Amino acid sequence: MMNQPDPITIHHLALNQDHGCFATGTETGFRVYLSDPYKPIMRRDFDRNPRGGTQLVSMLFRSNIICLVNSGPHQSNKVMIWDDHENRYLGELSFRSEVKNVRLRRDRIVVVLNQKVYVYNFTDLKLVDQIETVVNPTGLCDVSQNAGPMVMACPGLLKGQVRVEDYGTKKSKYITAHASRIASIAMTLDGRFVATASSKGTLIRVFNTMDGSLLQEMRRGAERAEIYSLAFSSNAQWLAASSDKGTVHVFGLKVDSGSPGTGKLHSAPEPNLSSKNSSAISSFRFIRGVLPKYFSSKWSMAQFRLPENVQYLVGFGRQNNTIVIVGLDGSYYKCEFDPMKGGEMHQLEHYKFLKPEEPF
Repeated sequence: MMNQPDPITIHHLALNQDHGCFATGTETGFRVYLSDPYKPIMRRDFDRNPRGGTQLVSMLFRSNIICLVNSGPHQSNKVMIWDDHENRYLGELSFRSEVKNVRLRRDRIVVVLNQKVYVYNFTDLKLVDQIETVVNPTGLCDVSQNAGPMVMACPGLLKGQVRVEDYGTKKSKYITAHASRIASIAMTLDGRFVATASSKGTLIRVFNTMDGSLLQEMRRGAERAEIYSLAFSSNAQWLAASSDKGTVHVFGLKVDSGSPGTGKLHSAPEPNLSSKNSSAISSFRFIRGVLPKYFSSKWSMAQFRLPENVQYLVGFGRQNNTIVIVGLDGSYYKCEFDPMKGGEMHQLEHYKFLKPEEPF
């Protein structure tokens, strides 16, 4: 009888900045996949570490530079900068406590610890800023990606508070986003809008990063949930969310066509409300002023059902009105939603991406 290969354990899962790739950290190293179309493209196995493996992977778009955090004694507090063209480490950043997250853009490396965020120049690894935060065990942080000075969002010093750092204006903005602790943060590529969810997980809010104003409030559901990920589409027309309830939601957004500085959102075209599956907007909106906030919040216009209690990350596909979903159970989905009718999304593809024998 042939021996079956050992199952692969995922320590970490992350989409890159434009959702075009995703990476996994495993007990032996890391793997990289194209997310749309799905394709395994890179596998790197290092010396097997009996105490861990690669616990965090952060990509810089589709470049050869990848930041890794390994498991094990004296390893989880180091960010290793890997050059895959040269097949070697270019440098490292060491800290006194465990690294919770790493965010990259072409000119900065942002390292998130439990109560601190460090910002470095990418070229010379010079420290340019450090920020104290409330306890941040999941390393919540996001950064803008468009050309120009960086905009960064991270937890503030108070529960439910988001701090926005604009390195162009050199100003800080503190947003009281929720009454309970922040559970998820996502930013548009240009840094104009930030979406947040709290540990309660029922409401998702979108804010203007320039003045901190609330632009839109969306309701994921009525029951408490843990929000695993939030993601804007590249044109900021849609926002996707995943949670432990197993349903991926897509909400409609619409950026004003005015000047970039206005930073206003208004509702996207509403789906056909005659669709029995559509819950994009409360049918009670005509008396919104006298109803509780439960009815006035915008509901998702499209949904996709997945197993509960599995951590899934969501991003947007290359084709219009498509999303990609990757899970810690090794599953990949690509789905399509109808921007007018809404309702249940249509599954286009499904793969299991962590097969031991997968060709790279």
